Amino acid sequence: MDDQRTTVAVVSPGYMGAGLGGALRAGGARVVATVAGRSARTGRLAGRAGLELLPTLDDVVAVADVVLSVTPPGDAIDAAVAIRAAADRAGVAPVVADLNAVSPATMGRIAAELKGLVLVDGSISGPPPSARPGARVYLAGEGADVVAGLPWAGQVEPVVLAGAVGTASALKMCTGGVYKGLTALITQAMRTAGAYGVLDAVVDDLARNGLAQTAGVARSATKAGRFVDEMLEISATQESAGLTPDVYAAIAAVYRDVAGTRLAGADPEQERELTAAEVVALLSRPVGDRPA
Repeated sequence: MDDQRTTVAVVSPGYMGAGLGGALRAGGARVVATVAGRSARTGRLAGRAGLELLPTLDDVVAVADVVLSVTPPGDAIDAAVAIRAAADRAGVAPVVADLNAVSPATMGRIAAELKGLVLVDGSISGPPPSARPGARVYLAGEGADVVAGLPWAGQVEPVVLAGAVGTASALKMCTGGVYKGLTALITQAMRTAGAYGVLDAVVDDLARNGLAQTAGVARSATKAGRFVDEMLEISATQESAGLTPDVYAAIAAVYRDVAGTRLAGADPEQERELTAAEVVALLSRPVGDRPA
C-alpha cells in the first residue's frame, strides 16, 4: 500500500480519534473526518490535528481506503451500522478497523453488521499520541496487516495478534479492566479520605508505592460516562469466561457516580494539573451545583 496515497477516515475525531488521525497525517496519509452533529470541542480537536473535514459521513466513507471507528463503547454498534450504510450508498468497500473498548461478544455483533467488508478487530492501550506518543494499537483478523502498515509516524506502535476477530477486544477487556479498575479504586480511596479528613496522608502513602494518580483520577473523571459502558463490557466478558460479573458491575457503578459530578464536565486535555484537594472537591459537588 502506498502510504502517500492512503486515505484514512476517522469516525469520530474526538480526543483519541483526533490524536490517531494526527499521527497518521504526520506520517503522510490523507486523513478525513466529519464533525457533523458533533460538539464544538470535537471540531476544535479535529482542527488542531489538521484533519480534512468533509460535510457528511457518506463523503468520508466514500473516499476512504481504511475507516477507523473510535467511539465510546456504547456507540460502537451504531457506528458500525452507519459506516456500513454509508459504504453501501457510495458503493465502496473500505477496510474497517473497530478500535473500540468492547467485549468479544459485542465485536461479534459488529462483525455481523459489517458482513461483506473486511473488519479488523482493534484495541488501543495508552493515551492519544497527541498527549503522549507510544500508544499501542492491537489488531486481529483479516486486514490487520493493512492497518498495522499505515504511516503511524512512530507515534503509535501497531501490534498484530494471532487469532480471529475478537482477540484484540479480549485483550482490551483484560488490560483496560486493570488500568481503569485501579483508577476507580484510587478514586474511591481519595473521596473517602476527603470525607474523613486524611486526604494528604493517604495520597502521601500511595505515592510511596507509585499509586498517587491524582492526574489520572481527574482525567478518568472526564471520561467516566463512557467508562460505565466499558466496565459493563468487561463484566460481560468475565461472565462469559465463567467468572463473576460482579466486580466490574460494581466498578461501573463507581464511574456512574463520578459521571454525575462537576469534574466529569471538564476536558480530558485540561492544561492545569489539579491538586488532590481540588479533585476531591469537584468529585463531591454534583453537576449543576456551583461554588458559593
